[in-house]
Amino acid sequence: MSTILQLAPQNVWKHFYSLTRIPRPSGHMEKITEFLVNFGKRLGLESFVDEVGNVIIRKPATPGMENRKGVILQAHMDMVPQKNNDTVHDFTKDPIETYIDGDWVKAKGTTLGADDGLGVAAIMAVLEADDLKHGPLEALITKDEETGMYGAFGLKPGTLGGEILLNLDSEDEGELYIGCAGGIDITATMEYKEEVPAADLVARKLTLKGLRGGHSGLEINQGRGNANKLLARIVHDLLIEFDCQLSSFEGGNMRNAIPREAHAILVFNPEDIEGLEDYIKEYERQLNEEYTPIESGITLTMETVSLPLAVVPEEIQDNLINALMACQNGVMRMIPTVPDTVETSSNLAIVIIGDGKADVRILARSSCDTMKDFLSDSLTACFSMAGMKIELSGAYSGWQPNVDSPILHAMKLSYKQQFGVEPAVKVIHAGLECGIIGANCPGLDMISFGPTLRSPHSPDERAYIPSVPKFYDFLVATLEQTPEK
Repeated sequence: MSTILQLAPQNVWKHFYSLTRIPRPSGHMEKITEFLVNFGKRLGLESFVDEVGNVIIRKPATPGMENRKGVILQAHMDMVPQKNNDTVHDFTKDPIETYIDGDWVKAKGTTLGADDGLGVAAIMAVLEADDLKHGPLEALITKDEETGMYGAFGLKPGTLGGEILLNLDSEDEGELYIGCAGGIDITATMEYKEEVPAADLVARKLTLKGLRGGHSGLEINQGRGNANKLLARIVHDLLIEFDCQLSSFEGGNMRNAIPREAHAILVFNPEDIEGLEDYIKEYERQLNEEYTPIESGITLTMETVSLPLAVVPEEIQDNLINALMACQNGVMRMIPTVPDTVETSSNLAIVIIGDGKADVRILARSSCDTMKDFLSDSLTACFSMAGMKIELSGAYSGWQPNVDSPILHAMKLSYKQQFGVEPAVKVIHAGLECGIIGANCPGLDMISFGPTLRSPHSPDERAYIPSVPKFYDFLVATLEQTPEK
């Protein structure tokens, strides 16, 4: 697995390799926090954990650069734990196994963790280097970005002294991001009294998988299948065509990942299941036809299982499935003034029905706060009609772009000097920490950039090898050309 150690720049890839050895799924930050603090201390740098769990490391300016504005290098330490159904992997214990496939670094059946491991690795390389020119540096490596940006939310004003923040958590080399979407978590829950199925009924388990999944912000505009929406559609039709009853439904496990797999158990009268197998095969064919060429290899399988102890009452079942069918999912609106950029979207991320409870979790995003409010109100109305209790949480505003940013102008000039082309300047439809950090630390001049990644938040996550040297060289040049105070 150590072949990535031979890639350039080796000082970045060696640190990324070390990060793949340390389990760091969101919510399990103990090992990676200790590793990063010890790394800074071994370099003789001031290194500590703030009260919320972020790691902060400070490096003095190199001689002659003391009059430059202080720079905060920012990335997050956690990764999204997603794996293929047939992959045996414990994200709290097992290292990520990497391999090289042409121009890409990938992981074996799991997320790679290049989001945001390559950002952290680049920061480590800068902190370790003794041949760079830079002003005062602070590394801010936040905790649990992927599950709620808790580290950014908990950052206390006055903790940092820098004036410029470079967020190393975007995924297209050659692009500079100066704004991002805000978001809000919608959770719909209910409890119901289960019913006992008749003893002469039979049960079948439906499993939908083979979808690409991906990042619910960056790839929401690609029309990828959402396993929860598709399985709800299938169950809806089965309830009508075969007069069956729902026992359980489960799909997705991360709010910011488009769900790739889902399964449901349904109960049938034995005399009603004639033709069911052919019906399922035809549905599988239909889905693959509808999603060509976006998806390939969608599978819908059916297996016989033991009769469950309980089923969902018919009225509750119909209300829940109807709500899932009606739920807004995917792109709702593009930015009117930037038609190729998503403004507002939602991801039907997690659905769990069974054992007398229903739990639906959605992440809504928008770079327009009023549209975000409208979307959350729409989703609230949808699930309220099903009799569910709605909770809104984790709301954060978008990061408003500043086209007159001094560091933006300096970085555009630097990129053109290095690579002969202008970098693209964009607003991203993902939740970067810049907006939250900027609210906690007013006045920061902020830019987000990074190497090229594809399909983060899914086992198809991969890092484009040729982009990493350009990303790191650009970072180094930016530090050398930081404006004076």
